[in-house]
Amino acid sequence: MRRRILLMGNPNVGKSIFFTELTGIHAMSANYTGTTVSFMEGKITVGGEEYTLIDVPGTYSMTPTSEAEAVAEKFMQEGAAAVICVLDASNLERNLKLAMEMMQYNIPMVFTLNMMDVAERHGVLIDVKLLEEQLNAPVIKSVAVKGKGLEELITRLEILLKNKTGCGRTCEGCPWAAAKEICTQVRTVKPQNPGFLDKLGDAMLNPFPGLPIAVFVLALLVGVVVFGGRGLRMPLIMLTDGLVVPFFRQVIMGVFSFFTDVENMGGFTNILLEILIGEYGIFVISFQWIIALILPYVFAFYVGITFLEDSGYLPRLSVLFDNIMRKLGVQGGSLIHVFLALGCAVPAILGSRTATTKKERIMIVTIVCFAIPCISQVGALIALLSAFSWWMTPAMVLFAMFMFTTVAFIANKVIKGKVDPLILEIPNLLLPNPKTYFRKLAIRMKHFVKDAEFPMLIAVFIAAILAGTGIITIIAQNAVVQNIVSGWLGMPQEAVVALILGIVRREMSVAPLIALDLTYLQVFVAGVVSLLYLPCLSVFGVVAKEFKTRVAVIIFLGTIFTAIFVGGVVNQIARLFM
Repeated sequence: MRRRILLMGNPNVGKSIFFTELTGIHAMSANYTGTTVSFMEGKITVGGEEYTLIDVPGTYSMTPTSEAEAVAEKFMQEGAAAVICVLDASNLERNLKLAMEMMQYNIPMVFTLNMMDVAERHGVLIDVKLLEEQLNAPVIKSVAVKGKGLEELITRLEILLKNKTGCGRTCEGCPWAAAKEICTQVRTVKPQNPGFLDKLGDAMLNPFPGLPIAVFVLALLVGVVVFGGRGLRMPLIMLTDGLVVPFFRQVIMGVFSFFTDVENMGGFTNILLEILIGEYGIFVISFQWIIALILPYVFAFYVGITFLEDSGYLPRLSVLFDNIMRKLGVQGGSLIHVFLALGCAVPAILGSRTATTKKERIMIVTIVCFAIPCISQVGALIALLSAFSWWMTPAMVLFAMFMFTTVAFIANKVIKGKVDPLILEIPNLLLPNPKTYFRKLAIRMKHFVKDAEFPMLIAVFIAAILAGTGIITIIAQNAVVQNIVSGWLGMPQEAVVALILGIVRREMSVAPLIALDLTYLQVFVAGVVSLLYLPCLSVFGVVAKEFKTRVAVIIFLGTIFTAIFVGGVVNQIARLFM
């Protein structure tokens, strides 16, 4: 406990920016013992000594009302060398209430008044010297997104750690009353005409012009993903197909020819070559699928969604669509989980812990597993659909929205319970700081490569072995499989490999189909099946951990049945009219 520093504060005050700036991108995520609540920790050097900086989950109170807030309270009870308390200068009174409660633990504390630029834009002036006297602790002005105040924070923290004295002030009575008293003394507000960003942020909350802006923003995000991903994909295809794959084929053939007569190679050697460099070879599809097909769309998505997140737009979108989402059985705030699920279903399911009722949390997980594809899967679908016609991608988007509504409506009827009203803090609308934005983008891509690449490589190995050994042909010729794949879905036998690989990673239910000679109907049916197909094994694991294995198995089997049933229905209806 003597070697750690806690970074604490309300949600949305900029703690994560401080953490990233102070520790860099080399940080670790961990779960608090005995809970599923995660936190970040990294190394920080202060006064020549190394400490562990812990980004504690954001909390509004030391009297917990959720599991995350309970973890924040436990960190304070365990103690630390010091606490960095981040205060939002534009919402000082609410932040000081938490500060009053934290002071009762008598841990050395340094306060940083973040978002000073936003406060000044709103006409809020704070007497920092007087606030230091009132809190009996050092207070630093900062604008974390611009790197202002970080050096002074480290300097004051070094002095604090040397002195090793706790906060001298104690709060007697109501923390709200104490916070209001201090705030009245140190803060003055001069009326200001709202700036452009303030006016725009308020306008985004109203149906007009909020809805037209939302349609424009979402269309722009889709455009960035579709056209940005396609633009990045072309040079990667040229690189993999024109240079990387031929290089490995030449090297592997050279090694085999050194030990074996190529013209008289035996059956086992031919199988091994097929597994390594055949049509589904490990050194072929690992580059063609993972790098050239999936990675460009993932990067394009994170470029767009990180901007929307850092600008403060996503909470406004949640408020705007709250009435519509409530009719489906969830709060508007669930849209944030939907956007997270587009990146990856795992953080969306973990983020559902913030749901205030059990029904809403189960609803979120159900919608994510049954109706929301991850961005890797979306990228593969775009590559498949756009290769045939421009209208197939918009058609699939409309179908996805229909399934989202249908799944939510059915789940709302089946799952018992209630959904609480939406209570959501709306952050200031800001232009993201370039340095912070690109660092966050780098962290996200790093986590994607770390978490997704290995399961995708497993799928590649499975595909190579199934194809190289001929096992896939045996499976495809099974009568039951033929009835499902060829009869019900109307797909060629080779599509079996997609259904098998989709169990490992969702996007792998699409990648094998791109090389097949499909009709327009087969492409659309394949898109429908992939869209609804079961979440990957990592999602199965996190659902089993968060709920029960029985729940994960039900979702696992339910998504397979739904995908095949709905895909077959689409195929059979379309064939009646063709």
